[in-house]
Amino acid sequence: MSSTQSHFEGEIVPPADSTVPVEEPTPAEAYSPEQARRRREYGVWDPRSAPGTYLLLAINIAVYLWMCLHGVSPKDPTEGDLLHYGANVTWLVLHGQWYRLLTATFVHVGLIHLLTNMWCLWNLGILGEPLIGPYGMVAVYMITGIAGNLLSMAWNVVFTLRTHDAGYLMQVGAGASGAVFGIAGILIVLLSNRRLPFPWEELRRLRSMVVKFALINLVIGLSTIVVNVGIRIDNSAHIGGFLSGLALGVPLVPRMTAGRERYLGRQKVTFAVACFVLALVGYWIANLL
Repeated sequence: MSSTQSHFEGEIVPPADSTVPVEEPTPAEAYSPEQARRRREYGVWDPRSAPGTYLLLAINIAVYLWMCLHGVSPKDPTEGDLLHYGANVTWLVLHGQWYRLLTATFVHVGLIHLLTNMWCLWNLGILGEPLIGPYGMVAVYMITGIAGNLLSMAWNVVFTLRTHDAGYLMQVGAGASGAVFGIAGILIVLLSNRRLPFPWEELRRLRSMVVKFALINLVIGLSTIVVNVGIRIDNSAHIGGFLSGLALGVPLVPRMTAGRERYLGRQKVTFAVACFVLALVGYWIANLL
């Protein structure tokens, strides 16, 4: 068995233009009238304007601070530290610790890793929460984050079978960037809906911004495969999160302007089916070895 290697999801670059038209009406019927009023009344720096996004930020920051308060290095945590606080490692997941597929999305490898991911999460969350609502934002973060970690786990299992090197099963993964890519994926699909009460040119501008964000960061991640830059980026987690975000958005588009109850009902069905599919994928991966 080869030695273990720290393998985290990497730092990601925020969108070049994060201006969000918060002064305009809610662009989809994900918000209740009270939530829409708060969105218009409070600025983007007020947690009440996007409670789902700020909840996710708070959990990520709280986990990091909790780690630091218990002796973990703020800049360079060890693999043991990361594992203790919930990072992902395929070997442990396959031996029953499936919760790591979720907890790893809240664990970060140092302050820079945390800050870059949280800046991107904030930008995309402020833009996306009116489209999917606060509960939808949290659900998309968790589902796509798990999907990204599942793809990473599948990749590790496949490489282990092909190379007979069990070291792939021991690679440590952590970070929110798979979930951030998932939010980007669903936004690309939802912003393609011409029925939203925004000028099409504005929707195209926002969608283009998110597409560029995703492409730039995917290219940066993939480039580390051939260029050693001193960090290891889990590209499979990024790709898995992004693809699952795209998939989640497709069934939501037809109901975005069909009334709040229908739209939220479609969200519940979509997210429930996604969870079932992820469970099946996890079962399949567990039986590969």
